[in-house]
Parts: sequence; structure tokens; C-alpha cells
Amino acid sequence: MISASRPNRIHIMQGEAKIARGEETVLTTLLGSCVAACIRDPEAGIGGMNHFLLPGSGGADAGRTESFGLYLMELLVNELMKKGARRNHLEAKLFGGARTVDGLSDVGAKNAAFAERFLQMENIRHLGGSLGGTRGRRIEYWPHSGRARQIFFEETAMPKIPVAPPVRPPQSVGDVDLF
Repeated sequence: MISASRPNRIHIMQGEAKIARGEETVLTTLLGSCVAACIRDPEAGIGGMNHFLLPGSGGADAGRTESFGLYLMELLVNELMKKGARRNHLEAKLFGGARTVDGLSDVGAKNAAFAERFLQMENIRHLGGSLGGTRGRRIEYWPHSGRARQIFFEETAMPKIPVAPPVRPPQSVGDVDLF
């Protein structure tokens, strides 16, 4: 009996970047407004994925640096190069950046714009992916082949930000004795 090979699944959590190689390796993550960059060197047969919450600037935001895109994008690229990737061979796919909460600033769009700008500034070939929308998604990425699969979560009613009730002028309720 021939056994079917099972993929080596590696889940990427928010604030992480991981590098992998091998035909059976699959990197996975769950995204809402966060963005994941899937970057690989097809000639070296190595790739990786990150998952960031906010674009970040490396300045005053640095308290939770590991959640920021700038840190995680640089970390992913540098780790790939340490493992044998060549910068001029890198190619990327971007996913996530959904607008998941109605009424708040669109952090997903900011994340997506940052990731696209980063790739352009670093001269990393952007092959596509899927950014924006209003639904979260699960991403599966095979770094060896560059194949990516996206599974959208069901559409749900986006929570509305509660509006403060109208302020009513105070009404007199009589005298109050304070002790």
C-alpha cells in the first residue's frame, strides 16, 4: 500500500514570520484587516509568510514592534536571504487587508497600501494575491511552488459602532440633601 504524503502545515500567527522549504510544506494563516506577505525565491526553492496587524513606522509605535509590517517585512526578506534566497529573485503575493468593522478607520486598506509600497520600494516582484473586501480569509501558501489558496469566511453583518445617545438637558427633580 502506497501512503499518501501529508503536507507539513505551519500556521503563522499575528506578529510572526516563518521561512520554509520542501514540496509538502504549506504555510497557513487567518486574516481580517491584517495582511500576510508570501515571498519566495523560486530558484532557491525557499519561501515564507508573515502576518502583520499594522503598517508601523519603527518610531513611537515600537512598543509592539513584532505586530508591525515594517518589522515583519524586513524580517521575512532578511531571513530568506540568510537561507540562500537572492534579493533579485524574490517574488511576492499579498493577502488580507479587509475592512472588517464598519465605522472605524480602514486599517485594512492602510495595511494593504503599506505592503504594496514596501514591495515597490524594495524592487520585489508583486505577482498578485487578494487585498481588501469585507470578509476575512484563510490563506494556504506552498513556498516551493508559489501556489496560494484563499478561502473566504462567511459574510457576516459588520458590527456598527454604537452612537452615543442624545444628551438631554438636566431636569429638576427637587431638593437633594447631602450628608
